[in-house]
Amino acid sequence: MSDVKNPAEEMEREETQPDERAEPADESASEPVEAPAEALELPEGANLLQMLIEAQKEAKTNEDGWQRARAEFANFKKRTAKEQSSAFQRGQLDALISLLNIIDDFDRAFESVPEAISEDPWIGGVSMIQRKFTSLLEHYEVEAIDPTGGPFDPNLHQAIGAEDSDEVESGHVIETLQKGYRAGEQVLRLALVKVAT
Repeated sequence: MSDVKNPAEEMEREETQPDERAEPADESASEPVEAPAEALELPEGANLLQMLIEAQKEAKTNEDGWQRARAEFANFKKRTAKEQSSAFQRGQLDALISLLNIIDDFDRAFESVPEAISEDPWIGGVSMIQRKFTSLLEHYEVEAIDPTGGPFDPNLHQAIGAEDSDEVESGHVIETLQKGYRAGEQVLRLALVKVAT
């Protein structure tokens, strides 16, 4: 038999056999694209406008809650900073209170310095130390309470005695035995006084 191929048969064979070089057809292109079920399924009788209004209300509620929480946090920060500042100031004043007796001792010592040694340089040096204590009190705005001659005030004074007096009106302070101290409205120590009856 001859090896010569019939061209008609060859063409017929090519038409019936798929071309291996051809790309497979895109099956997805022919199928319709389905949207997510959630987007398509709405509750029966759903009103899109009503749903939008409700979503806006919920968003407004959430925004209000967020702003309220933010304001509360800002107030909390302010309150905490104020409390820390007060605690720090209170600590400073507590330290000063412990120095008040020392300052009293300096005052009493200088009231009784003999005149013979009052010009001594050593007395001058100790006097400078006393002035430093006084400056420290001034720095923290601590002022002495010396109510001699003024009316008795139980918020500032502690009466430890009472005497008849022709010079001082009844209910007024005859003598201050120990000065009191205060910082602003805060009393650090009450003044010890004698009151006229």
